[in-house]
Amino acid sequence: MMEQELDSKLRIDKSSPNPQISKSFAFRAPQENFTIQDFELGKIYGVGSYSKVVRAKKRDTGNVYALKIMDKKFITKENKTAYVKLERIVLDQLDHPGIVRLFFTFQDTFSLYMALESCEGGELFDQITRKGRLLEDEARFYAAEVADALEYIHSMGLIHRDIKPENLLLTADGHINIADFGSVKPMQDSRITVLPNAASDDKACTFVGTAAYVPPEVLNSSPATFGNDLWALGCTLYQMLSGTSPFKDASEWLIFQRIIARDIRFPNYFSNEARDLIDQLLDIDPSRRPGAGPDGYASLKNHPFFTGLDWDNLRLQTPPRLAAEPKAHYTRSSGEDQDSSWNPSHIGDGSARTNDGNGSSSEAGSITRLASIDSFDSKWKQFLEPGESVLMISNVKKIQKLTSKKVQLILTNKPKLIYVDPSKLVIKGNIIWSDNSNDLNIQVINPSHFKICTPKKVMSFEDAKQRAMQWKKAIEALQNR
Repeated sequence: MMEQELDSKLRIDKSSPNPQISKSFAFRAPQENFTIQDFELGKIYGVGSYSKVVRAKKRDTGNVYALKIMDKKFITKENKTAYVKLERIVLDQLDHPGIVRLFFTFQDTFSLYMALESCEGGELFDQITRKGRLLEDEARFYAAEVADALEYIHSMGLIHRDIKPENLLLTADGHINIADFGSVKPMQDSRITVLPNAASDDKACTFVGTAAYVPPEVLNSSPATFGNDLWALGCTLYQMLSGTSPFKDASEWLIFQRIIARDIRFPNYFSNEARDLIDQLLDIDPSRRPGAGPDGYASLKNHPFFTGLDWDNLRLQTPPRLAAEPKAHYTRSSGEDQDSSWNPSHIGDGSARTNDGNGSSSEAGSITRLASIDSFDSKWKQFLEPGESVLMISNVKKIQKLTSKKVQLILTNKPKLIYVDPSKLVIKGNIIWSDNSNDLNIQVINPSHFKICTPKKVMSFEDAKQRAMQWKKAIEALQNR
């Protein structure tokens, strides 16, 4: 019944009286009758709240795609149908070399699938991580390509609303492609054909995006504007040049406080031009950000930071050299290191996949992404009370004498500190909160390893992203507030 309900919601009504809709509308990217068994699945590119993006090779053609696999049950339960439909429609109509292309879609009983352009260069985030920080010439090139694609997106009457290094993908030869249009917002004068029941939130001021890149006006519930994306571009340029986002802190709450206060600290090695451009893009007034004012993108392109750049031939220029992916330094001797929510046998119409000899099935779970401190998967909402929000969350190992177990460690503004079994989705422990550091304190053993100490118990945790000190600061910030 659920599948039929979702299918009916996703069906395109070509006879709608809405004047925005062309009766002759046809998808550029067709809806195919493929099955998941038509593809060889490779590594996971990324994981979202209701989707995963996987490298997928079409068996008969050998063509490689980034296959976005979306859970129908979750989409229906969380009322995400309009978002999914809008992303599909928007990607179908966008045509720019700096935006990932949608080739085709298909679905089965459990999942929706979008076959997207595979960007073999990976995320810009990974390049920043591997290099520590980018040279100014490298950052200038990438920022220009992002700005060029944003100019096109804005000219189509769309706000992306989630620009960040993780959503800026690199082609095999190193050019930028903007991805993930799941938060896109069409403006009233949008040139995109928006079909019935395919719209994001009715209120353009609804909070979407990622905490570290969200502009202050969104936190103050102001309507979304093109300036939102330009603020995120400023944050991204800062991160390219420094290796970290400008408002990074131990929790979402602290990040938001820094954004609202416009607490920006520029490293000494930033050039005057880079500092000035970032300072302008991070203007509190969205209408004053370069690219958002009456001069349009001319004010951005003519900034001294971009002096000498050939804007008309960006895609013909030689991109920065890509840093190679480091060899995997982890093993998978047990199921502990595998994302338990991901298994190729769980997708499709229930027919289990077997390894076809090329290793693709076993590879699919080998790359996982730990929960970020500035993102929140909606499946954790069930552990919150009304009005309660998450301040810090991460997938960590709870270390016991002879074993270790992966848990989701969650700190909330109640304040509350719990850890949850991520596969069974049950609370495994509620750490008794105390404002007294003698009753609840954090001991940092090394960048990854920390202990939470109470009068009755000492619990050891290991955060693979080396955020032990951030956990300590977040908990102490609550104790001292």
